[in-house]
Amino acid sequence: MVYEGARSVTGPFLGTLGASALVVGVVSGAGEAMALLLRLASGPLADRTGRYWLLTLTGYALTAVCVPLLAVIPLLGGAGLVVACALVLAERAGKAVRSPAKSALLARAADGVGLGRGFAVHKALDQVGAFSGPLLVAALVAATGLVEPALAVLAVPGAVAVVLLLRLRRRMPDPAPERAAVSRPAAEAPRLPARSRSGAWFGTDLPRRFFLFAAAAGAATAGLVTFGIISFHATETGLLPLAGAPLLYAGAMASGAVAALVSGYLYDRWTGRVLLALPLLAAAVPGLALSRSLAAVVVGALLWGAAVGVQDSTVKALVADLVPQARRATAYGVFAAVQGAAALAGGVLVGLLYEGSLSTLLVVLGGTQVLALVLLVASLRDRSAA
Repeated sequence: MVYEGARSVTGPFLGTLGASALVVGVVSGAGEAMALLLRLASGPLADRTGRYWLLTLTGYALTAVCVPLLAVIPLLGGAGLVVACALVLAERAGKAVRSPAKSALLARAADGVGLGRGFAVHKALDQVGAFSGPLLVAALVAATGLVEPALAVLAVPGAVAVVLLLRLRRRMPDPAPERAAVSRPAAEAPRLPARSRSGAWFGTDLPRRFFLFAAAAGAATAGLVTFGIISFHATETGLLPLAGAPLLYAGAMASGAVAALVSGYLYDRWTGRVLLALPLLAAAVPGLALSRSLAAVVVGALLWGAAVGVQDSTVKALVADLVPQARRATAYGVFAAVQGAAALAGGVLVGLLYEGSLSTLLVVLGGTQVLALVLLVASLRDRSAA
């Protein structure tokens, strides 16, 4: 509820502070990059120290604090835009701190029910907050005509989330660092070769098929426009009022929940082949979401939500299947770092081309998804031959 509620109005909110499309694109891309790149450090840290819960709680606490602080931005005058951008980036850093550790805990819990199903159910439940948060923001923006009260109210679900996590921690202790047993047969998750200390920290000892898949997912991420740009486009062109942006985002999150459940169910039957649909899905987003038709923008946003839902659930299931259990947090960190670099490059590229040539933008993003599809096919073939 907290970070998705804020994310639903980040683009228009920065626009009211004087941000251009380029600034929104750079901040959105840099935020997603931080949320992913910093996991290169937080993932191995979780595996080596075993402090999965400490990192998880710290990351959620950062989000719970940074989002409500955006409500005081108007009091800062000319410095407001700079501070707002810093808080947006700090919130994304909190996601980077918690995500590998949280995903490792989830993978351990999901081993008994199927990784595809486990991550799908998690994503669907996560989307309940991702749907209700933007709805709450939309209602308050419509009632007050301002974004700030809605951001302030998000402090409440933030506090509730931290309390729930503290209670849950008592029921599920941390696994031992780097000593968890491999839960899959050797043919599916082979033993790692002896590794150097630097290899253990930076993941250079992970299987080749994992890196092929990470490259494929990175290309798909670079070619998927952020919702910050989608909402900025919809409000700046007059297709949507400010209060309509959170509603559009809520619809996208509902679409993501459905896509996560469907793809997760199919993953446990078809394995990674179900992900071949991801680049095709993402390729359809820009032409629709950045059009001058409200109906097309809505459809594009729903497809964007579906792509994000698959990326945040079924993609993680394949990562867990590609590496040994004791190296999952490290793998999630490395995987996210690749996606983060791609998100930053994609955000800057979209911001530049959006104000220049929309047709060029569509061609470039389409080509990126073709590359993602080729790399994904290569990674799946490598996996089946391993």
